[in-house]
Amino acid sequence: MPELPEVETVMRGLRPSLEGSILKKVTQRRKDLRFPLPENMAMRLTGRKVEQLKRRAKYVLAHLDDDMVLFFHLGMSGRVTILQDEKRPPLGAHDHIIFETDGGDEIRYCDPRRFGMMDLVHVNDLESHKAFKDLGPEPLGNTFNGPDFYTRIKNKKTNIKATILDQRVVAGIGNIYACEALHLAGISPERQAQSLTMAEADLLVVTIRDVLNKAIEAGGSSLRDYVQASGELGYFQHSWSVYGREGEPCRKCDGKDTAQFLIERIQQNGRSTFYCPACQC
Repeated sequence: MPELPEVETVMRGLRPSLEGSILKKVTQRRKDLRFPLPENMAMRLTGRKVEQLKRRAKYVLAHLDDDMVLFFHLGMSGRVTILQDEKRPPLGAHDHIIFETDGGDEIRYCDPRRFGMMDLVHVNDLESHKAFKDLGPEPLGNTFNGPDFYTRIKNKKTNIKATILDQRVVAGIGNIYACEALHLAGISPERQAQSLTMAEADLLVVTIRDVLNKAIEAGGSSLRDYVQASGELGYFQHSWSVYGREGEPCRKCDGKDTAQFLIERIQQNGRSTFYCPACQC
């Protein structure tokens, strides 16, 4: 599933085509994705100006000139592609929603598995919407800091990896970047969250922000079903320190007897966790 860096990359990729543009035509080719689409969505969006694009957790939000907000989640296989050439390929079977702008760009929302979602709400109702009301702070924002994070985890008996995957604790962190951040911080994914000291909480905040920013700079991670809005694949997976590297030497332990410091994979809460048992203790 696309994680925060992938969604941020899509949002930034869409800005040149959508921000300040008018939705000249919107085509809706089915009534639902994971959930039913808003009633008369295509008609309500046609003619509206996109004032601003933002991201919240793993959602892209388009603020419109009538105080409505269109937002979507990519789900397991959703992707957004921008087409600017006059010669465009025919619509595919899974191109469910098509936006055409007054600038001539065409944006296609494709979702083969239809695990994504899209909704349209008034800006005043956004924070109370079920998708957002329980979300924790943004990991790239100022409200995500050591003292606040420590307060959120100090009484939690769950393992620290599951804790930072909890969207109520911090919004937008997924399995890949949880593994990467814990490795960078030198914290075992099996430790109870409440066992972390204030200093370790501070360090983990810094490493989470660092690994996310590096992934965004690299253009997101090109997992099998992920492409950037431009259609170009990301490449951050080439820089992963632990994720997907079971049995390979730990890069932080490089220079030591690497036979003793290989990346291991364990199952936690139904997901694979990759870590180094030597430098994450």
